Amino acid sequence: MSTRYAERPSRLPGAVLWTKGRAETDGAADGLVLPDGCMDLLWTEGRLLVAGPDTRAFRPGPGLRGPWAGVRFLPGAAPALLGVPAYELRDRRVELAELWPGGEVRRMTGRIDAAPDPAAALEELALRLAAAAPPADPLVRAVAAALAAGQGVAATAEAVGLGARQLHRRSLAAFGYGPKTLARILRLQRALGLARSGVPLAETAARTGYADQAHLARDVRELAGTRVTALL
Repeated sequence: MSTRYAERPSRLPGAVLWTKGRAETDGAADGLVLPDGCMDLLWTEGRLLVAGPDTRAFRPGPGLRGPWAGVRFLPGAAPALLGVPAYELRDRRVELAELWPGGEVRRMTGRIDAAPDPAAALEELALRLAAAAPPADPLVRAVAAALAAGQGVAATAEAVGLGARQLHRRSLAAFGYGPKTLARILRLQRALGLARSGVPLAETAARTGYADQAHLARDVRELAGTRVTALL
């Protein structure tokens, strides 16, 4: 497994399979993870973990050198597969054995450890979980899609037929935080995608709903803990 990060679309619809090899250093500067509204099922040698939805950038510390493989689920998809509401895992990395019976998790971990391609074995596990889970909630998908497209929270609530309190409660369980926070995180991801494609920052801010470039810079600082130019 290369030390570089790589990803590809998963065979699980909407998910992403990613890998990252063992870090060459064990310092906290390696591998900043930005909030994206998603949850991940993670494997590293001898361990299976769940990465909950982040509200701020996560920077792996000592002891998390890898190698790693992960399945990143669509926003709102993981709680049904894992059987736990997203808000219980917000801003946390949790051993899967804390959520499921330890013996079952040890057997899963052993199979992935022994596989010729641990990332592919982890993907197979995610596919099995999805097959056993209840059908995806179309309302959750509709909320995520509307907010990802830049629709406002009030308009999203009206479009899916929920009151503000109902939308907030459903969002906590599905995404780990309320719709305003999810909308802010998804807006940041849209802005970074545009900026990385070469769109100037002032135009990026205008096209993604920020008041101005300074507003974008403040959001990056608060959510990512760094300057937008450093991310780009």
